[in-house]
Amino acid sequence: MNSVLTPASPLTAADRCDRCGAQAYLRVVLSSGGELLFCAHHARKFEPELRKVAVEIQDETDRLTAVPVTAPDDDN
Repeated sequence: MNSVLTPASPLTAADRCDRCGAQAYLRVVLSSGGELLFCAHHARKFEPELRKVAVEIQDETDRLTAVPVTAPDDDN
C-alpha cells in the first residue's frame, strides 16, 4: 500500500473541538492515523502534549484575527 500525503482540507464551521464542541481551528494528525480537533483555547492549553504525539498540526487560529475583505462601496 502506498501512502500519499495530500494537503489537509480547510477546517469549516462544521468541524468541532473534541474537548468542548466549539468551532475547531486546529487539526492534529496522530501517528496512528487518527486526528483530533481543537478550538483555539484548548489548542493553546494542550499544545505541549500535542506536539509530542503529532505527526502533523494544521493551525488555522489566524482566522480568528483576520480582517475580512469587503467589496468596494459603489454608492460614490
